[in-house]
Amino acid sequence: MSRTFSKQSLSSGAAQELLTACVAAAEAQGLALVFHVVDESGILKAYLRMDGAPLIAVDAARKKAMTAVGYGLPTGKTWHDFASPDPILSRGVDSFKDFTMLGGGLPLTVDGTLVGALGVSGAHYSQDEAVGQTAIAAAGLGS
Repeated sequence: MSRTFSKQSLSSGAAQELLTACVAAAEAQGLALVFHVVDESGILKAYLRMDGAPLIAVDAARKKAMTAVGYGLPTGKTWHDFASPDPILSRGVDSFKDFTMLGGGLPLTVDGTLVGALGVSGAHYSQDEAVGQTAIAAAGLGS
């Protein structure tokens, strides 16, 4: 029996590259957003609140990232579709700490391995999702 195991984690350089891609994607849409990047354990790796981003978006972005990394599922429709057929799960998720179904939480993967997550908030959740997906593709963190 092995007493240890190895994990893959998002590097700080990749997290910074992702933030740069996030800002570019948000600016292209004329949006001021908050970006919260966590590693595979949910520990903050990088963060940015763009000038003019709503204050409430700070906590929302954090919760989106935590939800996405905690289950390896994007928030929004994917999580809704996962939970809605099960009444116990769909009602129980509100009791989870740092959980939200609002779209804009996206897992980060490298070669199919979960290495972290991105939470985006500050606009309509569909815009948050689109900015996040664009940035993840640009940073190569969705393979």
